[in-house]
Amino acid sequence: MQIDVPSPAGHLVIGLNAVLAAVEGDHPLVLCARADDGLWGLPYGPFDPESHRTFELGLRAFVTEQTRMRLGYVEQLYTFGDKGREAPSAVLRGGSTADRVVSVGYLALAPGANPIELEATAWRNWYDHFPWEDWRKGEPSILSAQIIPALRDWIESAEDAPLQRQRRDRVRLAFGFETSGWEEERTLDRYELLYEAGIVAEAARDGQIEGTPLQVADAAMSSDHRRILATAIGRLRGKLRYRPIIFEMMPASFTLLDLQRSVEAIIGFPLHKQNFRRGIDNSGLVHKTGNMSAETGGRPAALFTFDRSRTSGKAAQDRTIKGLTLPRLRLSPTEKL
Repeated sequence: MQIDVPSPAGHLVIGLNAVLAAVEGDHPLVLCARADDGLWGLPYGPFDPESHRTFELGLRAFVTEQTRMRLGYVEQLYTFGDKGREAPSAVLRGGSTADRVVSVGYLALAPGANPIELEATAWRNWYDHFPWEDWRKGEPSILSAQIIPALRDWIESAEDAPLQRQRRDRVRLAFGFETSGWEEERTLDRYELLYEAGIVAEAARDGQIEGTPLQVADAAMSSDHRRILATAIGRLRGKLRYRPIIFEMMPASFTLLDLQRSVEAIIGFPLHKQNFRRGIDNSGLVHKTGNMSAETGGRPAALFTFDRSRTSGKAAQDRTIKGLTLPRLRLSPTEKL
């Protein structure tokens, strides 16, 4: 969208980003599309005030056009408007590098990863982009082997003692050193620290550092889309506790094991099975369908369904309705600063 007042520095352009997330088995997935620079990015397009009555309608329209997917649950995530965040400068259709691009991010959830129709579109495991966030099989080896030593070097490279202390405190908080432990919601804090320290590919691409960074993930995502994805992951992880949003990502019927595996895939931690199931029983959010599943590989398991009456009508305004109890261990990186 171009503003009415012309500016020698270009125009204000509103872009819309979609983080469409789904879970398949043990894999948390995000829908990606190839950008013009050849990198994977999020579905992304301009807001057109002539044809889009609202931002959300515009988002739904271009996601369907780009990916052949129709969005279900959608919520606004964040507005990304920092000057210089688009490096190299983003250019939307009909625009120029002088335009100031403000991105409005949306989080969308799907109850499964529908088959892909377009060659330049794919469901990608989000831990391919954030391998340090997956603790389901214990502490990720990349932390002690690469990330923490690199962060230690970054701290020690500070110009003076106050800056060293500031950097060390930020790392301790983001990565759970000598604090309350690793907090899964701090996904964005950790990514931004790695970016500032020059440990992810985007830092070199954007001119944040000189030379070649230590690669701790695969190729950079287009523009600042990995930052937007980190924001969405943190939001989704945090929201699981206070709203029953996980059921937007579940099929109509599921076993309690299916539900636990999906939650673990999102938060990146194993859960205590008995305590998790006790929390589900106490929540009143699900009830048995009366049918059994034989797909567990052992004894048939009871199938459950989400009670959607809890989130409709007056019940939707009931702030006593919570999300899930997530009984996990307190964990912190073993490598010390």
